[in-house]
Amino acid sequence: MSRAGTARDQAAQWLIAREQKDWDAEQQASFDAWLAESDMNKAAFWRLEHSWSEADRIRALGSADSPPTDWADVSETKIFTPWHKWKRTSLITGIAASFVFLLGASAFYLIGGSDGERQKVVAHYATKVGGHSRAQLSDGSQIELNTATSVRTAIDVSEREVWLDKGEAFFEVAHQHGRPFIVHAGTRTIVVLGTKFAVRRDGARVTVSVLEGRVRVDDFASQRADRSTIITTGESAIGEGASTLVTSGTQGRIVDALSWREGMLHFDDKALGDIAAEFNRYNQVKIIVADAEVSAVRIGGTFPASEPAGFARLLRQAYGLNIQETDEAIKIFK
Repeated sequence: MSRAGTARDQAAQWLIAREQKDWDAEQQASFDAWLAESDMNKAAFWRLEHSWSEADRIRALGSADSPPTDWADVSETKIFTPWHKWKRTSLITGIAASFVFLLGASAFYLIGGSDGERQKVVAHYATKVGGHSRAQLSDGSQIELNTATSVRTAIDVSEREVWLDKGEAFFEVAHQHGRPFIVHAGTRTIVVLGTKFAVRRDGARVTVSVLEGRVRVDDFASQRADRSTIITTGESAIGEGASTLVTSGTQGRIVDALSWREGMLHFDDKALGDIAAEFNRYNQVKIIVADAEVSAVRIGGTFPASEPAGFARLLRQAYGLNIQETDEAIKIFK
């Protein structure tokens, strides 16, 4: 399990423990120490605790009558119909099971209403290495998933939320006044009303690129109101740790960066080592650049993402580099 997944599991356990009657000062001290261990722990717990903002407003209407039964399979989608007579303690207990059933989902579907009128549609979409797929959400928005990407969505009449667990996705958000569309990616949250933008996660680094409209990027881990950045058409924001860098370019530059949507990779005077790493995101056969001098060669152009061997042959023709191919890798050297 990844560190982020472990942090989510531990956060759920702490949330459950804090609801118990025997919670004491010693447990509180242990909990505080766990929070202090890392920003990842803080972010995991704050995100999960935030999910209770709806549950906290639910009035207890009595004991639970029965467990949930209305799950329906729709492709990769799970539709959850909440019931209104479910105690908060039962909600919390359900988190642990949800981690397994929903591939690490952070209890984001736990909502309801005193009159049972609200429903939240929960879905999980994923692609394998080299995969590419599109998903139509119930609100009319669309998500396009790049290679090795995993997203979860939770939508009801007042909220639209997406969790980008890994990879890269392009969002075309249906504009709905008063109903923001929120993407959670690591310690960043991206808030929009209606626009077209992409989000990519590379470990702790999150890159947001706006093709059309404007978005707000919040630094979730900092818990400070002044850690928000607004970016508009043709701009990108790169967030890592406490830093957020905004780059201004043109809409065409963003289109080039999104060439993966057409199965292509576009590079503009980029080092061969970095290009190899990008190709490797899309293919099981990896490109290996043998030495630093070759890795530093600058290259530009547009190439099919699924054809690393063809790209390597072009390098041999254009730069006289040697290519050695096996079933597992393509080695490039002088």
